[in-house]
Amino acid sequence: MFSNAQQGSGSLEKNKHLHLPADFGRRFLISVDTEEEFDWDGPFKRTGHTTLSVGKLQRFQSFVEKYDIKPIYFVDYSIIENDEAAAFLKSVSASNNASVGVHLHPWINPPFEEETSPYNSYAGNLPKELEEAKIVALSDGIEDRTGKRPIIYRAGRYGVGPNSIEILAKHGFLIDSSVRSRFDYRDQSGPDFSHIGPDPFWLDHEKGLLELPLTTVFSGLLRKQGDFLSALFNRSKMAGALFSKSKVLERIPLTPEGVSAREAKEAIDIAFDDNLKLLVFSFHSPSLSAGHTPYVKTDEDLDRFYDWWREVIDHLLERGASPISLDQLMAAAGLKDK
Repeated sequence: MFSNAQQGSGSLEKNKHLHLPADFGRRFLISVDTEEEFDWDGPFKRTGHTTLSVGKLQRFQSFVEKYDIKPIYFVDYSIIENDEAAAFLKSVSASNNASVGVHLHPWINPPFEEETSPYNSYAGNLPKELEEAKIVALSDGIEDRTGKRPIIYRAGRYGVGPNSIEILAKHGFLIDSSVRSRFDYRDQSGPDFSHIGPDPFWLDHEKGLLELPLTTVFSGLLRKQGDFLSALFNRSKMAGALFSKSKVLERIPLTPEGVSAREAKEAIDIAFDDNLKLLVFSFHSPSLSAGHTPYVKTDEDLDRFYDWWREVIDHLLERGASPISLDQLMAAAGLKDK
């Protein structure tokens, strides 16, 4: 059902949206793609990366705990192999102050049967047996190091494919969060989510596997036509820039990476005005340390990163939103760990 680059992904929303309880209110969730540092502009390599940002995870955890936020750390193979990271993840998981999910970067995750390439960096493009073997290897590693079997998945590079749902259901996953709503990665051989909105929805008829998209909203005079015009953002950077600059149409994902606090607060207001009950934020863990992502290049940028969170979380609380944990979300959705 998750379609590959050639097929598109519009069929996903034919499934029913999740109906949340009447007293659910307004909630938000913070997720962290917890991964190694590597050259985002360079070729994909199995070696040569670092995990220097691991030591910065505790600072972020301590920061969000002040707001009673319980983040989800989606971790890849390099992270779970790191002793410091494994100890941290086991601790926050055992204390129920955070949850741990699977984040598959195929190029650094065994078994290594494929060539490293942009196409193969999307796990959903791999042969079914290889995609499954990599997911199982990482899941086993997380369970071994943390003591808990992961039940939530996010493909690296949002790279789900036509076999992903079957694989996740087979191995006991209850939630996928690989869809980056309203983005299209077909020009990089990835999936197309351009016509998928931010509402959670079921991936199977039995309502046993939930899709939790990363939140993206449209703002501007033409925002109600955003889904129709979204192709212009994905096909032409110039057209997207012109739309944004003129304020006619802006696409705003909920992330501190490349999005200002002003834009994020505007997106929050629009989402709530449109009756979206659950907002999903995300960022990459290397942004917790200066010099590893395009978004946090200096210590001053890192200070601004935390200022962004303070301003955005304060705005969420002012709008009557409260944080939600993975366990609380599962309860609201009627999902039970197997």
